[in-house]
Amino acid sequence: MQPKKTPMRKCLGCGEMFPKKELVRVVKTRVSEADEAERFVISLDLTGKKAGRGAYVCKKVDCLRMARKARRIERALSCQIPQEVFDRMEQEMQEHE
Repeated sequence: MQPKKTPMRKCLGCGEMFPKKELVRVVKTRVSEADEAERFVISLDLTGKKAGRGAYVCKKVDCLRMARKARRIERALSCQIPQEVFDRMEQEMQEHE
């Protein structure tokens, strides 16, 4: 019997490949409103189960900062991300460590 393949993903900060479970997923989720205007919420998905478009970053705050500086997360999710969202994600990663 062949061993199960481990899904690999690339960190947007350092550019290294890691097993999917060792990375943190940044997810863009659509929130529909009553007036039919589409709005998106950007958040960290520490469980890896949230629905939406995702991008992966190492569990290090430095990798999140590198991806933020090069705008790799914004490019991967095809949207502008406010500074407050990045600050909140940094705080969540520091609390999770």
